[in-house]
Amino acid sequence: MNVPHHDSATPPPLFTWEFAADPYPAYAWLREHAPVHRTRLPSGVEAWLVTRYADARQALADARLSKNPAHHAEPAHAKGKTGIPGERKAELMTHLLNIDPPDHTRLRRLVSKAFTPRRVARFEPRVQELTDRLIDNFATKGEADLIHEFAFPLPIYAICDMLGVPAEDQDDFRDWAGQMIRHGNAPRGGVARAVKRMRAYLVELIHRKRSDLGDDLISGLIRASDHGEHLTENEAAAMAFILLFAGFETTVNLIGNGMYALLRNPGQRERLQRSIAAGETGLLATGVEELLRYDGPVELATWRFATEPLTLGGQRIAPGDPVLVVLAAADRDPERFADPDTLDLGRRDNQHLGYGHGIHYCLGAPLARLEGQAALATLLTRLPDLGLAVEPDELRWRGGLIMRGLRTLPVRFTPEPHPVEHDAPSGL
Repeated sequence: MNVPHHDSATPPPLFTWEFAADPYPAYAWLREHAPVHRTRLPSGVEAWLVTRYADARQALADARLSKNPAHHAEPAHAKGKTGIPGERKAELMTHLLNIDPPDHTRLRRLVSKAFTPRRVARFEPRVQELTDRLIDNFATKGEADLIHEFAFPLPIYAICDMLGVPAEDQDDFRDWAGQMIRHGNAPRGGVARAVKRMRAYLVELIHRKRSDLGDDLISGLIRASDHGEHLTENEAAAMAFILLFAGFETTVNLIGNGMYALLRNPGQRERLQRSIAAGETGLLATGVEELLRYDGPVELATWRFATEPLTLGGQRIAPGDPVLVVLAAADRDPERFADPDTLDLGRRDNQHLGYGHGIHYCLGAPLARLEGQAALATLLTRLPDLGLAVEPDELRWRGGLIMRGLRTLPVRFTPEPHPVEHDAPSGL
């Protein structure tokens, strides 16, 4: 998509379907001409968009920008337009994306105890098992929709396992999650209903687990809470909810956007396939980081609200004003990244903001990286001639403010001659 001709006083159209397909030219214009730009969002809420890397990094770590929607200066009826659909009515607001220290510090410490790098590393065989089983389901067909048949179910089943959701209940979670992320096409009220059902289930699961603790995240939260750190029922349910919500949709988009970028950049894709075939891991690791930078799963960081007057990128931000840090724009800032519009899987100096920065840095990043690496490496190994089954301009991106992801990703490939034998994992 080419940048339309604009005079420096007129920003290009934002939040249209054309913009959703390729927002990067518009973000380049904003970085150059209006790096901190006030705009009216599709919801009607006015907010500041922060597009340069230096300003974005500053804003993400600025304690004067609160995560608590109570600081929004808009009237009460507008406050519900600034979070995850349905979370307010379902009483799921008290999670890490909506609170500040000291509560944020207390709750993050609790989750950190349950969400350790050692636990994620132990989970690697299970992620590989899930990855292989999902590919088994379509490998002999010669075609698939990589979003619905692979990128979407993989992190759902993985995070359900980590939370401790029993295998017989995981398909319910898959249904609720599908309603939540496809809310643009869902029936009116469908998102809120899905969130409400998920909350009721989580509260009931927390009660059940109190008498039968296991080696899972919810059990870990309960143990930590029972050892002197107080965690209310609402906080526990909200925490499990946000781990599920943030832990799956970002990974769906990492896998979908990442594979799409590789299909559009065959030289880089072949480079990665050669490296994987040689048994190397370095390029896969730097490659996933580059895919996060180049077309990451989170387009805008979640909402922040000024608690006092401040200056950002030369603009005066008033108390109560919403601020949205545009990670997608910051991660293509030529002041920070050489050749930012070029995909380079070996990029070394890559301090991207794809998982945030500061105290709200994504806790689930190690799990998402593990899933992204397993998913891409296994797809490229088992289906080496994987290719797009439609023209790129036929693909549609999901509407929505925070996340960036494809609705579908139809692919074709040479079918595997026979199903690969694996022990069937629970939950599939």
